[in-house]
Amino acid sequence: MSDYAAPLDEMRFALDEIAKLPEIAKLPGCDGVAPDLVDAVLGEAAKLAVNVVAPLNRVGDIEQSRLENGVVHTPAGFKEAYRAYTEGGWTGLAASPDHGGQGLPVVLNAAVNEMWMSANLAWSLCPMLSIGACELLELLGTPEQKRVYLGRLVSGEWTGTMNLTEPQAGSDLSALRTRAVREGDHYRITGQKIFITYGEHDMAENIVHFVLARLPNAPAGSQGISLFLAPKFLVNDDGSLGARNDLRCVSLEHKLGIHASPTCVMSYGDNGGAVGTLVGAENRGLEGMFIMMNVARLHVGLQGVAIGERAYQRARAYARERVQGKPVAARDGARLPILHHPDVRRMLLSMRAASEAARALAYYTAGEADRARRHPDKSRRAKAQARLDLMTPVVKAWCTDLGVEVAGTGIQVHGGMGFIEETGAAQHWRDARIAPIYEGTNGIQANDLVGRKLLRDQGAAAADFVADMRRSLAARDGQDADGHLARGIDAVERATAALLETAGADLGAALAGSEPYLRLLGTVAGGWLMAESAAAAMRRLKAGAGERRFLEAKIATARFYAEHRLAQAPALLPAVTGGQTVMGFDLDLI
Repeated sequence: MSDYAAPLDEMRFALDEIAKLPEIAKLPGCDGVAPDLVDAVLGEAAKLAVNVVAPLNRVGDIEQSRLENGVVHTPAGFKEAYRAYTEGGWTGLAASPDHGGQGLPVVLNAAVNEMWMSANLAWSLCPMLSIGACELLELLGTPEQKRVYLGRLVSGEWTGTMNLTEPQAGSDLSALRTRAVREGDHYRITGQKIFITYGEHDMAENIVHFVLARLPNAPAGSQGISLFLAPKFLVNDDGSLGARNDLRCVSLEHKLGIHASPTCVMSYGDNGGAVGTLVGAENRGLEGMFIMMNVARLHVGLQGVAIGERAYQRARAYARERVQGKPVAARDGARLPILHHPDVRRMLLSMRAASEAARALAYYTAGEADRARRHPDKSRRAKAQARLDLMTPVVKAWCTDLGVEVAGTGIQVHGGMGFIEETGAAQHWRDARIAPIYEGTNGIQANDLVGRKLLRDQGAAAADFVADMRRSLAARDGQDADGHLARGIDAVERATAALLETAGADLGAALAGSEPYLRLLGTVAGGWLMAESAAAAMRRLKAGAGERRFLEAKIATARFYAEHRLAQAPALLPAVTGGQTVMGFDLDLI
Protein backbone atom coordinates (compact mmCIF):
# COMPACT_ATOMS: atom_id res chain seq x y z
CA MET A 1 0.00 0.00 0.00
CA SER A 2 1.59 3.29 -1.12
CA ASP A 3 2.13 6.26 1.17
CA TYR A 4 0.90 9.76 0.40
CA ALA A 5 3.49 12.25 -0.86
CA ALA A 6 2.41 15.88 -1.02
CA PRO A 7 2.92 17.04 -4.65
CA LEU A 8 4.63 20.26 -3.64
CA ASP A 9 6.18 20.97 -7.05
CA GLU A 10 2.79 20.62 -8.75
CA MET A 11 1.09 22.74 -6.12
CA ARG A 12 3.67 25.50 -6.22
CA PHE A 13 3.55 25.61 -10.02
CA ALA A 14 -0.24 25.95 -9.98
CA LEU A 15 -0.09 28.60 -7.27
CA ASP A 16 2.45 30.70 -9.15
CA GLU A 17 1.45 30.20 -12.79
CA ILE A 18 -2.31 29.66 -12.60
CA ALA A 19 -3.53 31.47 -9.47
CA LYS A 20 -0.76 34.08 -9.88
CA LEU A 21 0.18 34.04 -6.21
CA PRO A 22 3.05 36.53 -6.75
CA GLU A 23 0.43 39.06 -7.88
CA ILE A 24 -1.86 38.25 -4.97
CA ALA A 25 1.07 38.73 -2.59
CA LYS A 26 1.16 42.40 -3.64
CA LEU A 27 -2.46 43.03 -2.65
CA PRO A 28 -3.26 44.97 0.55
CA GLY A 29 -2.85 42.79 3.61
CA CYS A 30 -0.60 40.29 1.82
CA ASP A 31 2.63 42.25 2.08
CA GLY A 32 4.39 39.56 4.10
CA VAL A 33 3.58 36.67 1.77
CA ALA A 34 7.09 36.24 0.40
CA PRO A 35 8.18 33.13 -1.56
CA ASP A 36 10.15 31.76 1.39
CA LEU A 37 7.06 32.04 3.61
CA VAL A 38 4.96 30.17 1.02
CA ASP A 39 7.59 27.43 0.85
CA ALA A 40 7.69 27.19 4.63
CA VAL A 41 3.89 26.97 4.95
CA LEU A 42 3.62 24.29 2.27
CA GLY A 43 6.57 22.36 3.63
CA GLU A 44 5.33 22.28 7.21
CA ALA A 45 1.81 21.37 6.12
CA ALA A 46 3.24 18.52 4.06
CA LYS A 47 5.08 17.15 7.08
CA LEU A 48 1.92 17.07 9.18
CA ALA A 49 -0.19 15.65 6.35
CA VAL A 50 2.30 12.94 5.40
CA ASN A 51 3.61 11.92 8.81
CA VAL A 52 0.58 12.40 11.09
CA VAL A 53 -2.70 12.60 9.16
CA ALA A 54 -2.18 10.21 6.24
CA PRO A 55 -1.26 7.14 8.35
CA LEU A 56 -4.71 7.41 9.99
CA ASN A 57 -6.63 7.12 6.72
CA ARG A 58 -6.84 3.34 6.64
CA VAL A 59 -7.16 3.17 10.44
CA GLY A 60 -10.20 5.44 10.36
CA ASP A 61 -11.83 3.53 7.51
CA ILE A 62 -11.59 0.27 9.48
CA GLU A 63 -12.32 1.51 13.02
CA GLN A 64 -14.94 4.13 12.07
CA SER A 65 -16.41 6.60 14.53
CA ARG A 66 -18.80 5.10 17.08
CA LEU A 67 -21.57 6.42 19.31
CA GLU A 68 -21.61 5.19 22.91
CA ASN A 69 -23.91 6.64 25.58
CA GLY A 70 -24.37 9.86 23.64
CA VAL A 71 -20.64 10.35 23.05
CA VAL A 72 -19.00 9.95 19.66
CA HIS A 73 -15.53 8.43 19.78
CA THR A 74 -13.35 9.06 16.73
CA PRO A 75 -10.80 6.45 15.59
CA ALA A 76 -7.44 6.03 17.28
CA GLY A 77 -5.07 8.90 16.60
CA PHE A 78 -7.66 11.38 15.35
CA LYS A 79 -7.68 13.51 18.51
CA GLU A 80 -3.89 13.65 18.59
CA ALA A 81 -3.72 14.60 14.93
CA TYR A 82 -6.27 17.36 15.48
CA ARG A 83 -4.28 18.65 18.45
CA ALA A 84 -1.16 18.85 16.30
CA TYR A 85 -3.20 20.66 13.65
CA THR A 86 -4.49 23.30 16.07
CA GLU A 87 -1.10 23.76 17.71
CA GLY A 88 0.28 24.57 14.26
CA GLY A 89 -2.31 27.33 13.78
CA TRP A 90 -3.66 25.77 10.60
CA THR A 91 -7.36 26.56 11.18
CA GLY A 92 -6.69 30.28 11.16
CA LEU A 93 -4.39 30.35 8.15
CA ALA A 94 -6.63 32.65 6.07
CA ALA A 95 -8.70 34.10 8.94
CA SER A 96 -8.42 37.74 9.93
CA PRO A 97 -5.57 38.67 12.31
CA ASP A 98 -8.18 40.67 14.23
CA HIS A 99 -9.46 37.36 15.56
CA GLY A 100 -6.22 35.45 15.91
CA GLY A 101 -5.83 34.34 12.30
CA GLN A 102 -2.80 34.74 10.07
CA GLY A 103 -4.52 36.57 7.22
CA LEU A 104 -2.78 34.58 4.47
CA PRO A 105 -4.29 34.30 0.99
CA VAL A 106 -7.30 32.06 0.39
CA VAL A 107 -5.47 30.29 -2.42
CA LEU A 108 -2.55 29.35 -0.18
CA ASN A 109 -5.04 28.01 2.35
CA ALA A 110 -6.62 25.99 -0.47
CA ALA A 111 -3.30 24.33 -1.27
CA VAL A 112 -2.77 23.46 2.38
CA ASN A 113 -6.28 22.06 2.67
CA GLU A 114 -5.72 19.91 -0.39
CA MET A 115 -3.00 18.13 1.58
CA TRP A 116 -5.27 17.39 4.55
CA MET A 117 -7.93 16.07 2.18
CA SER A 118 -5.55 13.87 0.22
CA ALA A 119 -4.01 12.55 3.42
CA ASN A 120 -7.31 11.70 5.10
CA LEU A 121 -10.56 12.97 3.65
CA ALA A 122 -12.72 11.84 6.59
CA TRP A 123 -10.50 13.57 9.16
CA SER A 124 -10.23 16.77 7.09
CA LEU A 125 -13.99 17.40 7.12
CA CYS A 126 -13.96 18.61 10.72
CA PRO A 127 -11.49 21.50 10.31
CA MET A 128 -12.93 22.30 6.86
CA LEU A 129 -16.32 23.15 8.35
CA SER A 130 -14.72 25.40 10.96
CA ILE A 131 -13.18 27.53 8.19
CA GLY A 132 -16.65 28.32 6.85
CA ALA A 133 -17.94 28.97 10.36
CA CYS A 134 -15.19 31.53 10.91
CA GLU A 135 -16.02 33.35 7.69
CA LEU A 136 -19.73 33.38 8.53
CA LEU A 137 -19.15 34.94 11.93
CA GLU A 138 -16.61 37.43 10.59
CA LEU A 139 -19.23 38.73 8.17
CA LEU A 140 -22.50 38.37 10.12
CA GLY A 141 -21.70 37.75 13.75
CA THR A 142 -22.69 40.21 16.46
CA PRO A 143 -19.90 41.76 18.52
CA GLU A 144 -20.84 39.40 21.36
CA GLN A 145 -20.82 36.32 19.12
CA LYS A 146 -17.42 37.30 17.77
CA ARG A 147 -16.08 37.90 21.30
CA VAL A 148 -17.27 34.55 22.60
CA TYR A 149 -16.94 32.23 19.64
CA LEU A 150 -14.85 33.55 16.77
CA GLY A 151 -11.42 33.49 18.37
CA ARG A 152 -11.94 29.94 19.62
CA LEU A 153 -13.11 28.77 16.20
CA VAL A 154 -10.13 30.42 14.53
CA SER A 155 -7.75 28.73 16.96
CA GLY A 156 -9.45 25.37 16.48
CA GLU A 157 -10.17 25.13 20.20
CA TRP A 158 -13.82 24.74 19.19
CA THR A 159 -15.21 23.40 15.91
CA GLY A 160 -18.20 24.39 13.77
CA THR A 161 -20.98 22.56 11.94
CA MET A 162 -23.76 23.24 9.43
CA ASN A 163 -27.26 22.04 10.37
CA LEU A 164 -29.51 22.25 7.32
CA THR A 165 -31.02 18.94 6.24
CA GLU A 166 -34.03 17.24 7.84
CA PRO A 167 -35.62 13.85 7.13
CA GLN A 168 -38.45 15.35 5.06
CA ALA A 169 -36.32 18.17 3.62
CA GLY A 170 -33.21 17.04 1.79
CA SER A 171 -32.01 19.68 -0.65
CA ASP A 172 -35.39 21.44 -0.43
CA LEU A 173 -34.75 23.65 2.57
CA SER A 174 -38.11 25.36 2.14
CA ALA A 175 -39.65 22.23 3.68
CA LEU A 176 -37.70 22.32 6.96
CA ARG A 177 -39.68 22.19 10.22
CA THR A 178 -37.18 22.91 12.98
CA ARG A 179 -38.60 25.76 15.07
CA ALA A 180 -37.12 28.57 17.10
CA VAL A 181 -39.11 30.55 19.67
CA ARG A 182 -37.80 33.76 21.17
CA GLU A 183 -37.15 33.77 24.91
CA GLY A 184 -35.59 37.00 26.13
CA ASP A 185 -32.24 37.59 24.45
CA HIS A 186 -32.06 34.10 22.96
CA TYR A 187 -34.22 31.49 21.21
CA ARG A 188 -35.34 27.95 22.06
CA ILE A 189 -34.77 25.55 19.17
CA THR A 190 -36.64 22.25 18.67
CA GLY A 191 -36.42 19.79 15.81
CA GLN A 192 -34.26 17.15 14.17
CA LYS A 193 -31.40 17.47 11.70
CA ILE A 194 -29.74 14.70 9.69
CA PHE A 195 -26.45 14.27 7.83
CA ILE A 196 -24.60 16.59 10.24
CA THR A 197 -20.89 16.10 9.66
CA TYR A 198 -18.96 16.06 12.96
CA GLY A 199 -22.15 17.08 14.78
CA GLU A 200 -20.71 15.25 17.80
CA HIS A 201 -17.10 14.18 18.35
CA ASP A 202 -14.31 14.05 20.91
CA MET A 203 -11.63 16.12 19.13
CA ALA A 204 -12.55 19.54 20.58
CA GLU A 205 -14.13 20.59 23.87
CA ASN A 206 -17.03 22.49 22.33
CA ILE A 207 -18.94 22.37 19.04
CA VAL A 208 -20.63 25.46 17.59
CA HIS A 209 -23.68 24.48 15.57
CA PHE A 210 -25.16 26.79 12.94
CA VAL A 211 -28.80 25.78 12.65
CA LEU A 212 -31.54 26.74 10.21
CA ALA A 213 -34.98 27.02 11.82
CA ARG A 214 -38.32 28.78 11.50
CA LEU A 215 -39.80 31.40 13.78
CA PRO A 216 -43.49 30.88 14.79
CA ASN A 217 -44.90 33.53 12.44
CA ALA A 218 -42.32 33.18 9.67
CA PRO A 219 -43.41 33.28 6.02
CA ALA A 220 -43.78 29.93 4.29
CA GLY A 221 -41.02 28.56 2.13
CA SER A 222 -37.37 29.57 1.99
CA GLN A 223 -38.23 33.20 2.80
CA GLY A 224 -39.12 32.21 6.36
CA ILE A 225 -35.87 30.60 7.44
CA SER A 226 -33.61 32.07 10.12
CA LEU A 227 -30.08 31.12 11.18
CA PHE A 228 -29.05 30.42 14.77
CA LEU A 229 -25.87 29.66 16.66
CA ALA A 230 -26.32 26.88 19.23
CA PRO A 231 -23.24 25.57 21.07
CA LYS A 232 -22.91 22.04 22.43
CA PHE A 233 -22.01 23.57 25.80
CA LEU A 234 -23.36 26.95 26.83
CA VAL A 235 -20.66 29.54 27.44
CA ASN A 236 -20.30 31.60 30.60
CA ASP A 237 -19.54 35.32 30.55
CA ASP A 238 -15.85 34.66 31.21
CA GLY A 239 -15.63 32.26 28.26
CA SER A 240 -15.61 29.10 30.33
CA LEU A 241 -17.96 26.25 29.46
CA GLY A 242 -21.26 25.99 31.28
CA ALA A 243 -24.12 23.51 31.17
CA ARG A 244 -24.72 21.09 28.32
CA ASN A 245 -27.15 22.58 25.81
CA ASP A 246 -30.37 20.73 24.97
CA LEU A 247 -29.05 19.10 21.80
CA ARG A 248 -27.56 15.69 21.21
CA CYS A 249 -26.51 13.13 18.64
CA VAL A 250 -29.05 10.29 18.63
CA SER A 251 -27.45 8.10 15.96
CA LEU A 252 -24.68 7.86 13.37
CA GLU A 253 -25.34 7.14 9.72
CA HIS A 254 -23.80 3.98 8.21
CA LYS A 255 -22.20 5.18 4.99
CA LEU A 256 -20.56 3.94 1.81
CA GLY A 257 -17.37 5.86 2.59
CA ILE A 258 -15.75 8.49 4.83
CA HIS A 259 -16.37 6.01 7.65
CA ALA A 260 -14.25 7.88 10.18
CA SER A 261 -16.30 11.05 9.80
CA PRO A 262 -19.28 10.92 12.19
CA THR A 263 -22.38 11.82 10.18
CA CYS A 264 -24.91 12.56 12.90
CA VAL A 265 -28.63 12.66 13.41
CA MET A 266 -29.04 15.61 15.78
CA SER A 267 -32.00 16.16 18.08
CA TYR A 268 -32.72 19.67 19.36
CA GLY A 269 -34.99 20.42 22.28
CA ASP A 270 -35.79 17.07 23.87
CA ASN A 271 -35.94 18.87 27.22
CA GLY A 272 -37.46 22.24 26.52
CA GLY A 273 -35.42 23.60 23.64
CA ALA A 274 -31.78 24.19 22.79
CA VAL A 275 -30.54 27.71 23.52
CA GLY A 276 -29.48 29.58 20.39
CA THR A 277 -28.74 33.14 19.33
CA LEU A 278 -29.75 34.71 16.03
CA VAL A 279 -27.10 35.13 13.32
CA GLY A 280 -28.02 37.95 10.96
CA ALA A 281 -31.63 39.08 10.59
CA GLU A 282 -34.79 37.10 11.22
CA ASN A 283 -36.10 35.30 8.11
CA ARG A 284 -32.80 35.94 6.31
CA GLY A 285 -31.10 32.75 7.37
CA LEU A 286 -30.42 31.31 3.93
CA GLU A 287 -28.41 34.38 2.98
CA GLY A 288 -26.19 33.82 5.99
CA MET A 289 -25.90 30.10 5.52
CA PHE A 290 -24.89 30.59 1.89
CA ILE A 291 -21.74 32.31 3.13
CA MET A 292 -20.75 29.08 4.83
CA MET A 293 -22.10 26.92 2.02
CA ASN A 294 -20.13 28.68 -0.72
CA VAL A 295 -16.93 28.30 1.27
CA ALA A 296 -17.79 24.63 1.70
CA ARG A 297 -18.56 24.20 -2.01
CA LEU A 298 -15.12 25.42 -3.01
CA HIS A 299 -13.55 23.11 -0.44
CA VAL A 300 -15.66 20.17 -1.60
CA GLY A 301 -14.47 20.82 -5.15
CA LEU A 302 -10.97 20.69 -3.74
CA GLN A 303 -11.81 17.29 -2.28
CA GLY A 304 -12.20 16.03 -5.84
CA VAL A 305 -8.71 17.28 -6.60
CA ALA A 306 -7.31 15.75 -3.43
CA ILE A 307 -8.86 12.30 -3.72
CA GLY A 308 -7.88 12.18 -7.39
CA GLU A 309 -4.29 12.94 -6.47
CA ARG A 310 -4.23 10.26 -3.79
CA ALA A 311 -5.82 7.66 -6.10
CA TYR A 312 -3.35 8.54 -8.86
CA GLN A 313 -0.37 8.16 -6.55
CA ARG A 314 -1.59 4.74 -5.41
CA ALA A 315 -2.33 3.50 -8.93
CA ARG A 316 1.01 4.76 -10.25
CA ALA A 317 2.91 3.03 -7.47
CA TYR A 318 1.08 -0.24 -8.12
CA ALA A 319 1.64 -0.02 -11.88
CA ARG A 320 5.36 0.45 -11.34
CA GLU A 321 5.60 -2.66 -9.15
CA ARG A 322 3.05 -5.13 -10.54
CA VAL A 323 4.57 -7.45 -13.18
CA GLN A 324 2.03 -9.18 -15.39
CA GLY A 325 2.09 -10.12 -19.06
CA LYS A 326 4.55 -9.08 -21.76
CA PRO A 327 4.07 -5.55 -23.09
CA VAL A 328 3.99 -5.31 -26.88
CA ALA A 329 6.95 -2.96 -26.92
CA ALA A 330 9.11 -5.06 -24.60
CA ARG A 331 12.37 -6.30 -26.07
CA ASP A 332 12.92 -10.04 -26.23
CA GLY A 333 9.49 -10.60 -24.71
CA ALA A 334 10.66 -9.36 -21.30
CA ARG A 335 8.18 -9.32 -18.46
CA LEU A 336 7.87 -5.77 -17.20
CA PRO A 337 5.61 -3.87 -14.75
CA ILE A 338 2.13 -3.17 -16.07
CA LEU A 339 3.06 0.51 -16.46
CA HIS A 340 4.52 -0.57 -19.82
CA HIS A 341 1.17 -1.79 -21.18
CA PRO A 342 -0.33 0.88 -23.48
CA ASP A 343 -3.77 0.94 -21.88
CA VAL A 344 -2.40 1.14 -18.34
CA ARG A 345 -0.19 4.01 -19.43
CA ARG A 346 -3.25 5.70 -20.99
CA MET A 347 -5.29 5.28 -17.79
CA LEU A 348 -2.54 6.76 -15.63
CA LEU A 349 -2.13 9.72 -17.97
CA SER A 350 -5.88 10.25 -17.88
CA MET A 351 -5.80 10.28 -14.08
CA ARG A 352 -2.83 12.65 -14.03
CA ALA A 353 -4.27 15.08 -16.58
CA ALA A 354 -7.68 15.19 -14.90
CA SER A 355 -6.18 15.84 -11.49
CA GLU A 356 -3.89 18.61 -12.78
CA ALA A 357 -6.74 20.32 -14.62
CA ALA A 358 -9.00 20.12 -11.57
CA ARG A 359 -6.27 21.54 -9.34
CA ALA A 360 -5.67 24.36 -11.79
CA LEU A 361 -9.36 25.31 -11.84
CA ALA A 362 -9.72 25.09 -8.05
CA TYR A 363 -6.62 27.23 -7.42
CA TYR A 364 -7.57 29.71 -10.14
CA THR A 365 -10.99 30.20 -8.55
CA ALA A 366 -9.50 30.53 -5.06
CA GLY A 367 -7.19 33.22 -6.44
CA GLU A 368 -10.24 35.12 -7.66
CA ALA A 369 -11.62 34.94 -4.10
CA ASP A 370 -8.47 36.74 -2.91
CA ARG A 371 -8.88 39.43 -5.57
CA ALA A 372 -12.57 39.87 -4.77
CA ARG A 373 -11.63 40.35 -1.12
CA ARG A 374 -8.46 42.43 -1.34
CA HIS A 375 -7.95 44.14 -4.70
CA PRO A 376 -7.75 47.95 -4.33
CA ASP A 377 -9.54 48.58 -7.63
CA LYS A 378 -13.32 48.40 -7.23
CA SER A 379 -13.94 47.27 -10.81
CA ARG A 380 -11.33 44.51 -10.50
CA ARG A 381 -12.95 43.35 -7.25
CA ALA A 382 -16.32 43.26 -8.99
CA LYS A 383 -14.93 41.26 -11.91
CA ALA A 384 -13.25 38.80 -9.55
CA GLN A 385 -16.47 38.37 -7.58
CA ALA A 386 -18.44 37.73 -10.77
CA ARG A 387 -15.86 35.16 -11.87
CA LEU A 388 -15.90 33.54 -8.43
CA ASP A 389 -19.71 33.33 -8.47
CA LEU A 390 -19.69 31.82 -11.97
CA MET A 391 -17.01 29.23 -11.27
CA THR A 392 -17.97 28.12 -7.75
CA PRO A 393 -20.61 25.62 -8.95
CA VAL A 394 -18.22 24.46 -11.68
CA VAL A 395 -15.41 23.81 -9.21
CA LYS A 396 -17.74 21.99 -6.86
CA ALA A 397 -19.37 19.78 -9.49
CA TRP A 398 -16.76 19.27 -12.21
CA CYS A 399 -13.87 18.65 -9.83
CA THR A 400 -15.83 16.18 -7.70
CA ASP A 401 -17.07 14.28 -10.75
CA LEU A 402 -13.46 14.02 -11.88
CA GLY A 403 -12.44 12.85 -8.41
CA VAL A 404 -14.90 9.96 -8.62
CA GLU A 405 -13.80 9.15 -12.16
CA VAL A 406 -10.11 9.20 -11.28
CA ALA A 407 -10.64 7.06 -8.19
CA GLY A 408 -12.62 4.58 -10.31
CA THR A 409 -9.86 4.47 -12.88
CA GLY A 410 -7.42 3.81 -10.06
CA ILE A 411 -9.36 0.66 -9.20
CA GLN A 412 -9.20 -0.35 -12.86
CA VAL A 413 -5.43 0.08 -12.95
CA HIS A 414 -5.20 -2.35 -10.04
CA GLY A 415 -7.39 -4.86 -11.88
CA GLY A 416 -8.93 -7.48 -9.63
CA MET A 417 -6.75 -6.33 -6.74
CA GLY A 418 -8.44 -2.94 -6.90
CA PHE A 419 -11.69 -4.59 -5.88
CA ILE A 420 -10.00 -5.97 -2.76
CA GLU A 421 -10.16 -3.60 0.20
CA GLU A 422 -6.64 -4.33 1.44
CA THR A 423 -5.04 -2.53 -1.53
CA GLY A 424 -6.69 0.75 -0.48
CA ALA A 425 -7.82 1.70 -3.99
CA ALA A 426 -11.48 1.02 -3.21
CA GLN A 427 -11.50 3.33 -0.21
CA HIS A 428 -10.59 6.30 -2.38
CA TRP A 429 -13.60 5.66 -4.62
CA ARG A 430 -15.91 5.06 -1.66
CA ASP A 431 -14.73 8.25 0.02
CA ALA A 432 -14.92 10.28 -3.20
CA ARG A 433 -18.47 9.25 -4.02
CA ILE A 434 -20.09 11.56 -1.45
CA ALA A 435 -18.51 14.72 -2.87
CA PRO A 436 -20.88 15.03 -5.88
CA ILE A 437 -23.80 14.73 -3.42
CA TYR A 438 -23.20 16.88 -0.35
CA GLU A 439 -23.16 20.68 -0.20
CA GLY A 440 -25.77 20.65 -2.97
CA THR A 441 -25.80 17.79 -5.46
CA ASN A 442 -23.97 18.37 -8.71
CA GLY A 443 -27.31 18.64 -10.49
CA ILE A 444 -28.19 21.50 -8.14
CA GLN A 445 -24.84 23.12 -8.93
CA ALA A 446 -25.65 22.90 -12.64
CA ASN A 447 -29.09 24.41 -12.07
CA ASP A 448 -27.45 27.20 -10.08
CA LEU A 449 -24.97 27.85 -12.88
CA VAL A 450 -27.69 28.21 -15.52
CA GLY A 451 -30.77 29.23 -13.54
CA ARG A 452 -29.03 31.87 -11.40
CA LYS A 453 -25.55 32.74 -12.66
CA LEU A 454 -26.30 32.88 -16.40
CA LEU A 455 -29.77 34.35 -16.19
CA ARG A 456 -29.15 37.06 -13.59
CA ASP A 457 -26.75 38.93 -15.91
CA GLN A 458 -27.88 37.39 -19.21
CA GLY A 459 -24.55 35.66 -19.65
CA ALA A 460 -22.31 38.68 -19.08
CA ALA A 461 -19.94 36.93 -16.65
CA ALA A 462 -19.72 33.89 -18.93
CA ALA A 463 -19.02 36.13 -21.94
CA ASP A 464 -16.27 37.90 -20.01
CA PHE A 465 -14.71 34.52 -19.17
CA VAL A 466 -14.86 33.46 -22.83
CA ALA A 467 -13.23 36.76 -23.83
CA ASP A 468 -10.38 36.20 -21.35
CA MET A 469 -9.78 32.71 -22.72
CA ARG A 470 -9.75 34.03 -26.29
CA ARG A 471 -7.28 36.78 -25.42
CA SER A 472 -4.80 34.38 -23.84
CA LEU A 473 -5.20 31.99 -26.78
CA ALA A 474 -4.46 34.77 -29.26
CA ALA A 475 -1.33 35.76 -27.33
CA ARG A 476 0.32 32.37 -27.85
CA ASP A 477 2.27 31.06 -30.84
CA GLY A 478 -0.06 28.34 -32.02
CA GLN A 479 0.71 25.43 -29.73
CA ASP A 480 -0.31 21.96 -30.90
CA ALA A 481 -3.34 21.85 -28.60
CA ASP A 482 -4.65 25.33 -29.39
CA GLY A 483 -7.02 24.08 -32.11
CA HIS A 484 -8.83 21.92 -29.58
CA LEU A 485 -9.02 24.86 -27.18
CA ALA A 486 -10.36 27.24 -29.82
CA ARG A 487 -13.12 24.79 -30.74
CA GLY A 488 -13.91 24.27 -27.07
CA ILE A 489 -14.24 28.01 -26.46
CA ASP A 490 -16.53 28.29 -29.49
CA ALA A 491 -18.68 25.49 -28.05
CA VAL A 492 -19.02 27.29 -24.71
CA GLU A 493 -20.03 30.49 -26.45
CA ARG A 494 -22.64 28.73 -28.61
CA ALA A 495 -23.98 26.73 -25.66
CA THR A 496 -24.33 29.86 -23.52
CA ALA A 497 -26.26 31.69 -26.22
CA ALA A 498 -28.51 28.69 -26.82
CA LEU A 499 -29.36 28.29 -23.14
CA LEU A 500 -30.16 31.97 -22.72
CA GLU A 501 -32.50 31.80 -25.69
CA THR A 502 -34.14 28.58 -24.50
CA ALA A 503 -34.58 29.82 -20.92
CA GLY A 504 -36.74 32.70 -22.11
CA ALA A 505 -39.27 30.31 -23.59
CA ASP A 506 -38.82 27.12 -21.56
CA LEU A 507 -36.79 27.29 -18.36
CA GLY A 508 -37.24 23.57 -17.75
CA ALA A 509 -35.63 22.72 -21.09
CA ALA A 510 -32.71 25.04 -20.30
CA LEU A 511 -32.20 23.41 -16.90
CA ALA A 512 -32.36 19.96 -18.52
CA GLY A 513 -29.23 21.01 -20.43
CA SER A 514 -27.49 22.52 -17.40
CA GLU A 515 -25.45 19.46 -16.36
CA PRO A 516 -23.79 18.96 -19.78
CA TYR A 517 -23.29 22.74 -19.94
CA LEU A 518 -21.44 22.70 -16.62
CA ARG A 519 -19.38 19.75 -17.84
CA LEU A 520 -18.59 21.62 -21.05
CA LEU A 521 -17.57 24.78 -19.21
CA GLY A 522 -15.43 22.84 -16.75
CA THR A 523 -13.72 20.81 -19.48
CA VAL A 524 -12.91 23.89 -21.54
CA ALA A 525 -11.84 25.99 -18.54
CA GLY A 526 -9.60 23.12 -17.46
CA GLY A 527 -8.20 22.93 -21.01
CA TRP A 528 -7.52 26.64 -21.04
CA LEU A 529 -5.63 26.45 -17.74
CA MET A 530 -3.71 23.37 -18.90
CA ALA A 531 -2.67 25.33 -22.00
CA GLU A 532 -1.61 28.19 -19.73
CA SER A 533 0.43 25.70 -17.70
CA ALA A 534 2.12 24.41 -20.84
CA ALA A 535 2.93 27.94 -21.96
CA ALA A 536 4.41 28.76 -18.55
CA ALA A 537 6.47 25.56 -18.62
CA MET A 538 7.81 26.50 -22.05
CA ARG A 539 8.81 29.94 -20.80
CA ARG A 540 10.63 28.40 -17.88
CA LEU A 541 12.40 25.91 -20.14
CA LYS A 542 13.61 28.68 -22.44
CA ALA A 543 14.81 30.67 -19.44
CA GLY A 544 16.55 27.64 -17.93
CA ALA A 545 14.45 28.04 -14.79
CA GLY A 546 13.19 24.88 -13.12
CA GLU A 547 13.72 21.15 -13.40
CA ARG A 548 13.59 20.10 -17.07
CA ARG A 549 11.80 16.77 -16.67
CA PHE A 550 9.09 18.32 -14.53
CA LEU A 551 8.45 21.08 -17.08
CA GLU A 552 8.48 18.69 -20.02
CA ALA A 553 5.94 16.54 -18.19
CA LYS A 554 3.69 19.60 -17.73
CA ILE A 555 3.74 20.23 -21.47
CA ALA A 556 3.09 16.59 -22.35
CA THR A 557 0.26 16.31 -19.83
CA ALA A 558 -1.41 19.41 -21.27
CA ARG A 559 -1.19 17.88 -24.73
CA PHE A 560 -2.73 14.64 -23.49
CA TYR A 561 -5.57 16.57 -21.84
CA ALA A 562 -6.25 18.45 -25.08
CA GLU A 563 -6.32 15.30 -27.20
CA HIS A 564 -8.20 13.02 -24.83
CA ARG A 565 -10.54 15.36 -22.94
CA LEU A 566 -10.75 18.82 -24.46
CA ALA A 567 -11.25 17.41 -27.95
CA GLN A 568 -14.51 15.84 -26.76
CA ALA A 569 -15.96 19.09 -25.37
CA PRO A 570 -17.82 20.25 -28.51
CA ALA A 571 -19.64 16.90 -28.59
CA LEU A 572 -21.54 18.04 -25.48
CA LEU A 573 -23.39 20.73 -27.46
CA PRO A 574 -26.31 18.50 -28.55
CA ALA A 575 -26.89 17.49 -24.92
CA VAL A 576 -26.83 21.14 -23.80
CA THR A 577 -29.39 22.14 -26.41
CA GLY A 578 -31.47 18.97 -26.24
CA GLY A 579 -33.48 19.86 -23.18
CA GLN A 580 -36.81 19.55 -25.00
CA THR A 581 -36.08 15.86 -25.54
CA VAL A 582 -35.65 15.41 -21.80
CA MET A 583 -38.71 17.43 -20.84
CA GLY A 584 -40.87 15.92 -23.57
CA PHE A 585 -40.24 12.31 -22.61
CA ASP A 586 -43.29 10.49 -21.27
CA LEU A 587 -42.66 10.04 -17.54
CA ASP A 588 -44.61 6.77 -17.54
CA LEU A 589 -42.03 5.33 -19.93
CA ILE A 590 -38.94 6.30 -17.95
